[in-house]
Amino acid sequence: MLQAAWLALTDIWTPPFRSVLWKSLGLTLVLLILVWFGLQALVVHFADWPSQPWINTSVAIVTGFGLIIGLGFLIAPVSALMAGLFSDDIAAIVETTHYPQDPPGKGLSFVDSLVSTLGFTATVILVNLVCLLLLLIPGVNLVAFFVGNGYLLGREFFETAASRFRPVAEARALRRANAVTVLLAGFVIAAFLAIPILNLLTPLFATAFMTHVHKWVTGSRPAGI
Repeated sequence: MLQAAWLALTDIWTPPFRSVLWKSLGLTLVLLILVWFGLQALVVHFADWPSQPWINTSVAIVTGFGLIIGLGFLIAPVSALMAGLFSDDIAAIVETTHYPQDPPGKGLSFVDSLVSTLGFTATVILVNLVCLLLLLIPGVNLVAFFVGNGYLLGREFFETAASRFRPVAEARALRRANAVTVLLAGFVIAAFLAIPILNLLTPLFATAFMTHVHKWVTGSRPAGI
């Protein structure tokens, strides 16, 4: 698994990944900035004290810092959304580069992919809102973050990789048959997600990583290994 993580990490910086990297990173940053400005404007609007301008200024400052922390919890759902947009491109690069001896995978249809991505993104948002509410409970919030995101991201990214080679039902069965491996791989993704700045690359890393994990649990190995 560590070798799969290393291959995924080094893949991100290779020329074939760069086009996807810049598109994914750009869209992620734009979405996070829009959410930040939107939420801040909403809070300031409803906390308006015309007779006490210092209160408005204080609320704006506190809200700004608070939202920066909150956006850290939004990286996971944003990663889920970005993965839905670029997962096939990323997986195809990994398969072609490292597993040329295997037949190429096939992505889901646009409708199936969209429904799956939106449903999963909504679930991740809910889990991370719970983690955010637990922020004031030391220790508990960290455990909730790793367990919740580790399970959800591991499940989704593995099933996405597996679905390129088999029906969705079989991909889920394969994930359940390798539940421990997938969960541990999910914790690796959650750990990557917890690293500031680097976590903006989570969609690329997680997709490439789980593509390797799926190949390994099905008995395939990278060319030359």
